[in-house]
Amino acid sequence: MTKLDLIFLSRFLVNILSLAVLCYGCYFRFSKNAVVAGSFILFGVGVFIITFLLHGVDMSMEFAFGLFAVFTMLRYRTESISIKEMTYLFLVTAIALLTSVGQMSLIELSILNGIICLIAFLIDSSVFVKRYEVQSVCYERIENITPQNQATLINDLKQRTGLNVVAVDIEHIDFLRDVAQLKVSYLAEKQTKVA
Repeated sequence: MTKLDLIFLSRFLVNILSLAVLCYGCYFRFSKNAVVAGSFILFGVGVFIITFLLHGVDMSMEFAFGLFAVFTMLRYRTESISIKEMTYLFLVTAIALLTSVGQMSLIELSILNGIICLIAFLIDSSVFVKRYEVQSVCYERIENITPQNQATLINDLKQRTGLNVVAVDIEHIDFLRDVAQLKVSYLAEKQTKVA
């Protein structure tokens, strides 16, 4: 029978600290979505507790993974979730599962969880690639959306928005109102971010 002893408490502490670093040190730092970051931690705590307590019960691994698939689909199926958030949800689940049933020592678990968090931090930062943001813009100078005026369009958007625009995609053209809906990709810089 599984007991709530010192092993549980120490693994629970490693799990909570790892999830806090992943969700608030990596995800929240770049996404600024506190609701999702908090939900990730709660989800990780739930997965940890269920897995730790059911670890002593005789069940197949397929059943355990099926159980978590059902939990995930029940809540996250109705609301669209981005690929980035889906990836963080997977990492939260992985950390919780590893910490609850992993056969490693606490130090090895801490190091492994730290490596996962470090990789997530590096991928989300601008260490490897430049960070681009996307903004939807309603643009009225419709003569600039032609391919031969691409440079003029980008320069006009740079001047009017103050953003370091690098690419523009046309989403929709309304010839009746002489406007176009543009998807503007720009290089994210600290001075261009709005709090």
